[in-house]
Amino acid sequence: MSSTEIEEGNGSVEHAKSDRAAKRNLFSRIALFIQQVIAELKKVVTPTRKELINYTLVVIAFVVIMMALVWALDQVFGFVTVFIFGTPLG
Repeated sequence: MSSTEIEEGNGSVEHAKSDRAAKRNLFSRIALFIQQVIAELKKVVTPTRKELINYTLVVIAFVVIMMALVWALDQVFGFVTVFIFGTPLG
């Protein structure tokens, strides 16, 4: 197959899908959406206790690192501001 045949084929498939979606009424589209949501939820895997603890520790470590970075930048910008504009009124 040439690349133009493949491109034309994909375009017709997309066109057919959009035609079918346009023909459905509101309630059938809502029902389809709910079916797709349920199908996706069936794919969800609950993590084991070990994985959950590991993920939790990673998130806590990341948050602590980001807090330290924001605190450090706040201190630096505060110092620069005081250096440029003088001592703050106390």
